[in-house]
Amino acid sequence: MANLTPEITAQLRASAESAAAKAYAPYSKFRVGAALLFDDDTIVSGCNVENISYGLTICAERTALCRAIAERGAQHKIVAIAVTNLNQAASPPCGACRQMLSEFVTSDAVVYFPDDQGITSAPFKELLPHIFHHWTKEEHARG
Repeated sequence: MANLTPEITAQLRASAESAAAKAYAPYSKFRVGAALLFDDDTIVSGCNVENISYGLTICAERTALCRAIAERGAQHKIVAIAVTNLNQAASPPCGACRQMLSEFVTSDAVVYFPDDQGITSAPFKELLPHIFHHWTKEEHARG
């Protein structure tokens, strides 16, 4: 497990909060920020970006992930994720974000997010216990 000191987790959460302040959420007014801590100690953040069609809206977690890959490539793994919002509402990562992140997290990655009691942390694998994973036709051939 990464050395997630209180200082590092505070920095990760502050990065997520800063990103939430930049969110584009004119329709829902639900401004979310996410920050990803990678195995090389780099933090990459993102915010939600809404679209009037709603279906084209992108969550903060996926924005951060896409930004990280576009800027740095996909060779580094995520060791911790912080999610926050400016609405003081519970907001763990949604299922789509969990699935997208699942290809890039370490086996012991931790997620920090607001819940009904405040900020909680949970192992990523507990948030998405049955991920879709890489497979080949030969492994799953029927017949």
